[in-house]
Amino acid sequence: MSRTIVRIDTITTRTGDGGQTSLGNGERISKADPYIEAIGLLDETSSILGLLISHLPADDMRLKQKLHSIQSQLFNAGSDLCQPMDGSSVTRMQEDIILTLEKEIETLRADLSPLRSFILPGGCQSAAWAHMVRATVRKAERCLVVLSETRDINPLLIMFMNRLSDYFFVLARHLNDLGKNDILWNPQEKFLETELD
Repeated sequence: MSRTIVRIDTITTRTGDGGQTSLGNGERISKADPYIEAIGLLDETSSILGLLISHLPADDMRLKQKLHSIQSQLFNAGSDLCQPMDGSSVTRMQEDIILTLEKEIETLRADLSPLRSFILPGGCQSAAWAHMVRATVRKAERCLVVLSETRDINPLLIMFMNRLSDYFFVLARHLNDLGKNDILWNPQEKFLETELD
């Protein structure tokens, strides 16, 4: 049985036409504020994650469910961020979520072939998208660090994003046939002079 958590009756509100928007506590801030940049990057991460999910095999429902769960946590992180740390009672990122993510990382890592070099983003299509999610997570993490230097935010948000980038790194290797199809970085390779056998 589904339940309605949020009801949205209007999409166009015109309240942001002047370049400002509202935080969860009603505070009006510029859309150029680092708060909004960080929230936007969480949304961007979730959107690219949606692309990754769409490129997974149709029957891989277990992984799809896990990635949908991560999308929900990214939305929760945006909700946490949207409500300033002013003592208000809101759902915040919790440490148990980070611990669960760390267990998932170790579960994936246990089956991977040993890593003997840095790897280049790519391989199969789903692995390439996982690397794209990882890079976007890193961008969002950097934005949260910048924001935390001037505003009071939940410190677990930064920890979550840090672990999430690790997760998508090992997931990309998992999707590349457990690392067997990773593209290894070769610092000695001459630029544009590689020849095919």
